[in-house]
Amino acid sequence: MSWIKEIDYPEATGSLKKLYKRVKGPDDNIDNILMAHSLRPHTLQGHMSLYKNVLHHKDNKLPKWYLETLGVYVSLLNQCGYCVDHHYAGLQRLAGEAEAARLRAGLEQAVSPSDLLPPAQVHGLIYAHQLTLLQKPMKEEDLRPMREAGLSDGEILEINQVVSYFNYANRTVIGLGVTTEGDILGLSPNDNDDESNWQHQ
Repeated sequence: MSWIKEIDYPEATGSLKKLYKRVKGPDDNIDNILMAHSLRPHTLQGHMSLYKNVLHHKDNKLPKWYLETLGVYVSLLNQCGYCVDHHYAGLQRLAGEAEAARLRAGLEQAVSPSDLLPPAQVHGLIYAHQLTLLQKPMKEEDLRPMREAGLSDGEILEINQVVSYFNYANRTVIGLGVTTEGDILGLSPNDNDDESNWQHQ
């Protein structure tokens, strides 16, 4: 599960139990990335609030399959197999198995996947690469290709927040040795219309 002590669903009490009831999946399953927060439930609450609002909010304008693609790409760059496995399963559900496989193969083979998607979405991936690896300082001009390809500043913000969230999640997983053992891959709080619904389905 992870390298630190965890409290599983049957043993949870108080605020942790309340949070587990909000995030659980089938058969009271709690994703291991969430269970890793169990010794400090307030960090689980913060994680889920960020995740829900960044990736699963009704006011996002970019398609969810693209946001998941960004998450898979960032996780590949960070060599976070846990998040790749979970969010690739989500991408398969959203885009279909064949399209998800095409996207993943392209992401695994290219730093600048120019033939993978339309220009605006490609430039979002290039920005994700720049922000994740930070091989040089970011500058305002790094946003220009996305703007010139037609992305609004609000859509650029969505990309920024998804990329930033996945870097946070990847480092949570990698730094604590979280594994997928016992997880149900690809579940997420998909009810975009209800900000308070964190149930994993």
